[in-house]
Amino acid sequence: MGIFGKKKEDKKETEKQVSKKVESKKTETPAVVKPTKVSLVNGSSVIKRPRITEKAALLSDNNVYTFEVKAGATKYEVRDAVKSIYNVTPVKVNIVNKKPRHSMSRSRGRRVMDHGLRKAYVFLKEGERIELV
Repeated sequence: MGIFGKKKEDKKETEKQVSKKVESKKTETPAVVKPTKVSLVNGSSVIKRPRITEKAALLSDNNVYTFEVKAGATKYEVRDAVKSIYNVTPVKVNIVNKKPRHSMSRSRGRRVMDHGLRKAYVFLKEGERIELV
């Protein structure tokens, strides 16, 4: 077996030496604990504006409020922002991405682009309300 390199016995000895070195290195360096990522949410940076439409007005009767939020906002950031701004506790948050769309302008006959946005539907507890107007 000399053709392919070291014998099996030599490999076992080198593995033992390597494992001893690894163990000694682990004991020498103290364990460094990385701090967890704490997200300090500024509510006004997450929520752009409340979305006041006919559909949003009908949903508000069922304790569901609609907001336009920033592009990268998560459900948890929206929940924390609503808590801090409006002092209510959201039960559930749904986020919807509205894609940009191109259409023809009726008056000019040109292509017009409607910009996309990110909406958040915030469900509140029974009895809690947000006064938007």
